[in-house]
Amino acid sequence: MTKAVVHTRIKKVTAAGVTNTEDILAAEEPLEIRLIHGPTHNRRQQNIAVTMRTPGQDKELATGFLFTEGIIPQVADIHQITLSDTTNGSVATVFLKEQAIPSLDHSQRNFQATAACGVCGKSSITDIHTGVPVNSGKTRPHFPAELLYPLPQQLREQQAIFRHTGGLHAAALVNQEGQIVLLHEDIGRHNAVDKIIGAALEQRLPLHESLLLLSGRAGFELIQKAAMAAIPVIAAIGAPSGMAVKMAAAWNITLIGFLKEERFNIYT
Repeated sequence: MTKAVVHTRIKKVTAAGVTNTEDILAAEEPLEIRLIHGPTHNRRQQNIAVTMRTPGQDKELATGFLFTEGIIPQVADIHQITLSDTTNGSVATVFLKEQAIPSLDHSQRNFQATAACGVCGKSSITDIHTGVPVNSGKTRPHFPAELLYPLPQQLREQQAIFRHTGGLHAAALVNQEGQIVLLHEDIGRHNAVDKIIGAALEQRLPLHESLLLLSGRAGFELIQKAAMAAIPVIAAIGAPSGMAVKMAAAWNITLIGFLKEERFNIYT
């Protein structure tokens, strides 16, 4: 947890007075994602994006980003990912296999994405959509209400960095037994989802049988990332947006919001 947090001196003000003390903050640092692709005799490098993220799971973040943005169709296209640090931030260089052809027409981002940004850097409205595959929904996992009720508490208990900073979002992958099998935190909710999806793809976990649990609200960009990964059920502790509900219905995703205190709303 050393790189994920920073320590700072603060003045804590209460009705009783002012106290000098130390606080722990969530780290927020830039990560540049670079792509190297093409045949051996003509390898090309392209800078894909810069995202403000909490350091940690950077390889999973790069993998998840490339997949959910539709740049690569499968994790098997990746030969290797190397991480390096510069004076200005970190770089994840993704080397594709020689035969892999990335789709970059509508995905390349030309400026920095902040931690709050899910679809920043797209040059037109049509570029927002990433070509989500059709989900027939013929086989769907079942998550009884009794299985969902304990999830918010389980999520809080496993958010190690949040307990120290109070400033991170979390995304978790839940199996049909109600167990959290993966959990990642990040200052950007979209980064947390990319980390989860990237890790799940690398570990070959059955995303099509899983539930994606979100610590906050469910915005459109998170629904789209889940749809790209064929995740059929999303449960958010917070509220969904109107576009999130619309696209969850279009992509045949079950969307749950306000999951807390043994209650929730089913939006699609």
